[in-house]
Amino acid sequence: MNPSSDRIRPRIVSVDILRGLVMVIMVLDHARDYFSLTPFDPSDLAQTDAALYFTRWITHFCAPVFVFLSGTSAWLYRRNKHASKRELSWFLVTRGLWLMLIELTLINFLWQFTVNLILLQVIWVIGLSMVCMALLIHLPRSVIGLIGLALIVLHNGLLDPIKATDLGSGAWLWQVLHERAFWPTPNSRLWGVAMAYPLIPWVGVMALGYWFGAIIEKPSDVRTRQLFLSGGIALTVFLVLRGFNLYGEPGIPPALADWREGGYTGIDSVMAFLNTSKYPPSLLFLCMTLGPALMLMPWMETWRGHMATILTVFGRVPFLFYVLHIALIHMMSSIWTYLSFGRWQFHYLNSTPFPEGYTYELWRGYVVWIVTVALLYWPCKRFMEYRKTHSHWWLSYL
Repeated sequence: MNPSSDRIRPRIVSVDILRGLVMVIMVLDHARDYFSLTPFDPSDLAQTDAALYFTRWITHFCAPVFVFLSGTSAWLYRRNKHASKRELSWFLVTRGLWLMLIELTLINFLWQFTVNLILLQVIWVIGLSMVCMALLIHLPRSVIGLIGLALIVLHNGLLDPIKATDLGSGAWLWQVLHERAFWPTPNSRLWGVAMAYPLIPWVGVMALGYWFGAIIEKPSDVRTRQLFLSGGIALTVFLVLRGFNLYGEPGIPPALADWREGGYTGIDSVMAFLNTSKYPPSLLFLCMTLGPALMLMPWMETWRGHMATILTVFGRVPFLFYVLHIALIHMMSSIWTYLSFGRWQFHYLNSTPFPEGYTYELWRGYVVWIVTVALLYWPCKRFMEYRKTHSHWWLSYL
């Protein structure tokens, strides 16, 4: 393949911009984790405030959109490289296993600057989903789309009632598939393994993103109509099901997750309405996030200017951006906490006890967010330009 193989056909600009946007928003969440940590969940309506809640809520868009676009990118990879299904399958297996290995090693180290805990998060589930997609892509596209949609729509009704505690020795497998879990170890230096992102329904999100690849590459007017329609349907499903508390959230029915039961008023009622489940993501969570994202894509296709250029850079080198932002934020946090409190570690994975004299200030997270994004632009831009002019096989894995 020659250096311009990824430009055989025009890139879909909206894919790069949307991916870059969610990557930048993701940095805000991690900057808050390291510089504005709270002793309670920012989504806990009994303790949070609107500024903290919506700072956390906006970052909910990141994982669903990124996993969805990973599926879309697999479709576009095959198109751009003129790859056969067999070649794409091999790429998905090898890249998926590579991402899982990186999550277990480098990324876990960067989160902690040690390895006291193995945390299986979004990179892990993207890698595992890619391995599954290596098999799914051999099915007809319509079947892949139906499988993805079924996993997203049905998992709350069919799988939520199944509990790992009822499965005996098979509990661990169910936790990998659909139930968040922590597996302690007898080793005092390694606390355990935390399964933060079970496979289902994330693999369904990736499968649906792959199905959408054919829509993304259609002529602009057709693509715009279908993206608006798809996003509008998802958003309508969210509003109706959440509004009447019908389905799509753990505990519905019965009304264990009824946003109307808390006696909320004003902005608190809006926060309760939007407070859906991410671990694993409920149907309502995915409709709430993917719906608006799909509706934004046609606008992003015509977005130009400095901000669009910056987001495009980040969107074209997401893996490098992800790795660098963790390292940079953690390094800055270590320096700050040492100078301020005489200790190196203070973040969401190592926060007990809180340092004496620490006070929660949300503005710190926002300042670090802006600084981090600004510092990462040039290395990401240089790497993007390098990829344009080089054809090394390993570049496809970064």
